Amino acid sequence: MRNTVKLTTAALAAGALAFGLSACGSSGSGSASDTSGPLVVAASPTPHAEILNYVKENLAKKAGLDLEVKEFTDYVTPNTATEDGSVDANYFQNQPYLDDFNKKRGTHIVPVVTVHLEPLGLYSHKVKSADALKSGATVAVPNDSVNEARALKLLAANGLITLKDGVGNEATPSDITKNPKNLKFKELEAAQTPRSLDDVDAAVVNGNYAIEADLKPAKDALVLESAKNNPYGNFLAVKEGNESDPRVKKLAELLTSPEVKKFIQDKYAGSVIASF
Repeated sequence: MRNTVKLTTAALAAGALAFGLSACGSSGSGSASDTSGPLVVAASPTPHAEILNYVKENLAKKAGLDLEVKEFTDYVTPNTATEDGSVDANYFQNQPYLDDFNKKRGTHIVPVVTVHLEPLGLYSHKVKSADALKSGATVAVPNDSVNEARALKLLAANGLITLKDGVGNEATPSDITKNPKNLKFKELEAAQTPRSLDDVDAAVVNGNYAIEADLKPAKDALVLESAKNNPYGNFLAVKEGNESDPRVKKLAELLTSPEVKKFIQDKYAGSVIASF
């Protein structure tokens, strides 16, 4: 039976104190020594929570793991909730994003195990190929620094723009040196990019949000990131010091099991790729 609670940032803010003091059994302290109760994991709905719920419903009980999954629809709250102990772990992000988040927010989140890759893609409701984008076309990109840089690198890798040599994970449109189609960029919260497709000529969309919007990255993307040597694998993460929590170790083993690999392959058909 599916037991997932969807939380928005506002809802968490309103209920954080009550959640932290509740008798739900979560450790909620951010302390590596408190490993009683269920392991509470924050996750994006698709595919992260779906993968976790597969583990919960098919593997966790046999492994002796009490797992609770909480869904969040943004890329900020899962980390802040992990930092303050409202949840025990999270599963939604990649290393460049986490490095940037820790640096800017002063948090202490660390990866435990990499599980999958969601290739970033360029989508459009108006053209059938990237080459068909007209001069002056508007392209929506995620507005957080890492995913915006990732989006621009995708466009550069496919010849739509050229970026400054050596540009890193903080690239912005100001780092574009050549723009033959005179593309214009609309910076949006990552979750909003698929919803913008009727209003812009194309949008670069994170894999999880593409799937939620019923897009099939392996089929529908005009261009798609290569999985080879890709640094953007998504991982299970915890607050530093909690890596040795036996519940976390058990979940890490289950998330990288043959059963989970088969689930990812069967359910997502190349739109999500196991990284183990």
